[in-house]
Amino acid sequence: MAIEKRKFGNTGHKSSAVIFGAAALWNETQSTSDRVLDLLFKYDINHIDVANIYGNAELRIGPWMKNYRKNFFLATKTYERTYKGAKESISLSLDRLKTDYIDLMQIHGLTNPIEWDQAMEENGVLDAILEARSKGLIKFIGVTGHGWTAAAMHQKSIERYNFDSILLPWNWYMSNYKSYPKDFNDTLKLCRKRNIAVQTIKAIARGPYAAGMKKTHTPWYQPLEDKYSIQKSVDWVLSHKDIFLNSAGDVNILPLVLEAANNLGECPSKKEMNEMEKKMGLASIFGV
Repeated sequence: MAIEKRKFGNTGHKSSAVIFGAAALWNETQSTSDRVLDLLFKYDINHIDVANIYGNAELRIGPWMKNYRKNFFLATKTYERTYKGAKESISLSLDRLKTDYIDLMQIHGLTNPIEWDQAMEENGVLDAILEARSKGLIKFIGVTGHGWTAAAMHQKSIERYNFDSILLPWNWYMSNYKSYPKDFNDTLKLCRKRNIAVQTIKAIARGPYAAGMKKTHTPWYQPLEDKYSIQKSVDWVLSHKDIFLNSAGDVNILPLVLEAANNLGECPSKKEMNEMEKKMGLASIFGV
C-alpha cells in the first residue's frame, strides 16, 4: 500500500498526500503511540505534523523517531509570539522529538491581528525561527491558522514573508460558506504562484458536539465516523492535486482516513456531496 506523493512546495520534498496529524497522540500511551506510528509505514506516510502544545504527542514521537528519523519529514509548531518564548519552544521541541533538526517549524494559529503584529515585529517569533534556521536547527518555515479568517490572514502573512507552507481548514461545508471559499481560493492561487505548500485540516469535521452530547473522540469537534462519508470527504479534498490533507487527531479515525486515501477515487459530484452533507448534518465548527 502506498498513498500518493506530492511535491511539498519549494522544499524539494515529496510528501504523502495525507500528512499524519500527530495530535492523535495527545493522551496516548507510548505503546499505543508506537503502534499508531508503525501504521504509517503500511501506507507509506512520510510526513508527520505535531506541536508541543499537543499534550504528550512530541514526547511519544521522540523515542520512536530516534530509529526512523531519516524516513520522515518532521514538522512541529510554536504558539509563542515573542523571540524569547519561541527560542525556548524550539529548544523544547528538539529535545522532546529526540532530533537535532526540524524540517518544518510553523508559527501556530496566527489569525489574531494583534498577535500577528507581535509575531512579525522585531524580537518576534519569526526572528527566533530565522535564527534557528541559520544555525541548522530548522530547514523550512510555515504558518498555520484556524477559523474563518485563516485564509485571509495567510495572505497577509505571505506578503510579509515568503513562507514555505501554510496550513488552514478546508472541507465540503466550508467550501460553501459565505466568503470563505473565495478567501481560500485566492490564497491557493497565491501559494501556487509562489510555490508554497498548502496543508488542509478538518477534512472530516462533522460539526460541534451538541450541548450535553458525550464526546466520543479526541478532537474538540465531532468527526465523521462512517467509511462512506470519510471516503467521499477525502476524495473531495484530495481531488485538489496541489494540496495536502492532515489527518484528524484521533487514533481510531486515522485508519479510516488512511484507507480512504489509499483507495482514492474520483472527485465526488456536487449532488453526492450535498446528499452527504444533508444526511450527516454537516455544520460549522467555528461558529457563524
